[in-house]
Formats: sequence, C-alpha cells, structure tokens
Amino acid sequence: MVQAKSWILTKHFDGFPKDSNFELKVEELPEPKDGEVLLEAVFLSVDPYMRPFSRVRMQEGDVMIGTQVAKVLQSNNPAFPVGSHVIGRCGWRSHTVCDGADLTPIMPDWPQDVSLSLALGAIGMPGLTALLGIEEVLGLQKGETLLVNAAAGAVGSLVGQIAKIMGCKVVGSAGSDAKVAFLKELGFDEVFNYKTVGSLDEALKKASPEGYDCFFENVGGPFSSVAIQHMKDFGRIAVCGAISTYNDSTPQTGPYPHLTMIFKQLKMEGFMQSRWVHKHPETLKRLIGWLKEGKLQCREHVTKGFENMPAAFMGMLQGENIGKAVIAV
Repeated sequence: MVQAKSWILTKHFDGFPKDSNFELKVEELPEPKDGEVLLEAVFLSVDPYMRPFSRVRMQEGDVMIGTQVAKVLQSNNPAFPVGSHVIGRCGWRSHTVCDGADLTPIMPDWPQDVSLSLALGAIGMPGLTALLGIEEVLGLQKGETLLVNAAAGAVGSLVGQIAKIMGCKVVGSAGSDAKVAFLKELGFDEVFNYKTVGSLDEALKKASPEGYDCFFENVGGPFSSVAIQHMKDFGRIAVCGAISTYNDSTPQTGPYPHLTMIFKQLKMEGFMQSRWVHKHPETLKRLIGWLKEGKLQCREHVTKGFENMPAAFMGMLQGENIGKAVIAV
C-alpha cells in the first residue's frame, strides 16, 4: 500500500487565494487493478488557468486540478511500462492510481540532457499555447510587429522567442526590472516595465510608433483597453489569458473597445491549445527542434517540495516567477 498526499480545495477562492483554501490530505492507495498503473509525481505544474477554471471545473473538497510529469511505479497496462514517464492530468497528487485514459507518454526521442520538467513548459502546454496561438489564431507573418504582455511568463517568453524566429519585431511588457532584463537577453526588440512607466499609452507608442499588427493577450483589464488603441488596421488579437482579472471579487467593467475594433476592423479571438490536439505531436517536435538548435531558451522557476504547492501557486499569481513555475518533488 502506498501513502498518497493530495492538496484539496476546501473552499472556492474569493479574491486572491489564501492558505485556508487548501488542505493537505493523506490516504492509502489500493493496488492497481488490471489495466491500471500506479504513478509517482516527479514534477507538478502551477498555471494561471487553475484560478478561473477551479470555479467552473471543481467543487469544494475536490483535489486541485493540474498536470504533472510522473514515473510509472507499478503497471498492469502494457501501454505504460514500469520506469517510463508520462504526462498526466492527475491534479495536485503525489501518487495516483489510474487507468491511463488521461496519460500521455513522454515523447520517445526526448533528449537525455533535457529536464522532463520542460514537458510542463516549453515542450508542453505553454509551448503549444504559444506556437498554436501565433500560427492558428494570429497568422503572424514575417516582418510584422507583435505585442505580448506578461512577456516573462511561461507562455509570453516563448511567444516572443518564436516571433523572433519567424522574423518579426517583438515588443514585450513585464512587471519587474529583472524580467525586463531577461526579455532583453532573449532578444526582444523593445521591453518595458508596465509598473514603472509613467504612461502605458506613451510606452506602447514609443516602443512601436507605427502600431502593432498582432497582440498576444495574457493580461486583460486596463492594459487591453489601452493596447487595442495601438493596433494597426486589420490587426489581430489572440486572447490567451486575463490574469489581471482572475482574483477580482467584483468584475471589472469598461471601457469598451467596440468602436475602435469597428474603425480599425480588428479581429479578436479567444483560444485554448486543446482545439488543435491533432497538431500537438508535430508542434512539440518543432519546439524541441528549436530547443536543440539553441533558438529557444526555457527559464524555469522551480519550487522544491510537494508541501509547497499552494505557496508556489500563489507566488505565480503574484508574478514571482520568471518563465514556467514548476514544483519538483
């Protein structure tokens, strides 16, 4: 019998998450039955989507949602041999017994010198979100100018790098001078700290006086309202996230961009990478190819210890991470 730890959502979040929203539970797991496997978490992910999705996908008392890289400890399923590694939507659990329905084997040609944690980041959901958002939603073309906010995060830092690979001008916004320095290292053309500029309107104008062809939106709220005014005619906006609004007890209202969108004939589309699941294998191969060639840098913010998951989650929502936030067990 294996003792498993899991983090439970005791009460739905009201405003910013608190320690009291989480409870650590310990249980004995049964032996895996025919077709089942026993998994041990190696790396776990904390992501912004967990905050809004918890309200619509979870009930109080459920294990927190999330993805992990896990090692197969026992197996009664030939698709997942003992010792192999998988990506699983197991939630915040240290050990899991499951039938394999929500498991994806780590790609067979995964390079030995690349940490498996990147399967939760650049060579995983955030990487897929960045590349598919750029290609399928924005249709970004060589020579165009792209704006990305939350640019030092798991998705934003990849968006900018991929746009540079494609031959575009990239402007990034981030929330600290350390993040600005990191983005300059990655080759962003213009970067600014939105917390210290006197005027967001002036900062956007200065970074690209001619405006923006594409905007990869991760923040929402007032930033979005200002940025839309700087789009070129027929500009395209991919709405990936709205992290500035996730912890609001009272929903934000206005200003409303509709006239600007009409006059400039803008296209604005929300998306999730799961829409193109049929393209995932080929997309991941391209991402890992760029990684091997040194064209993608993958910064991680690693927190050690399963017991620190709530703190890592709350830290990520406050912007403490540069790159992907990961928990190493």
